[in-house]
Amino acid sequence: MAYFITDECIACGSCQDVCPVEAISEGDDKYVIDPNLCTDCGTCAEQCPVEAIKPGEEK
Repeated sequence: MAYFITDECIACGSCQDVCPVEAISEGDDKYVIDPNLCTDCGTCAEQCPVEAIKPGEEK
């Protein structure tokens, strides 16, 4: 199950820099994770300074 980025994202880009499969890109207001590319490794969540990345699908 892919990770997703919540509205708490401050668009710092630190998650994009560490994603090993380049599943993260800059969106309009926040960064977004492509669920088709995400391998559920959690590296992005560990890097996020505001804990805006969560496991599972955005509801």
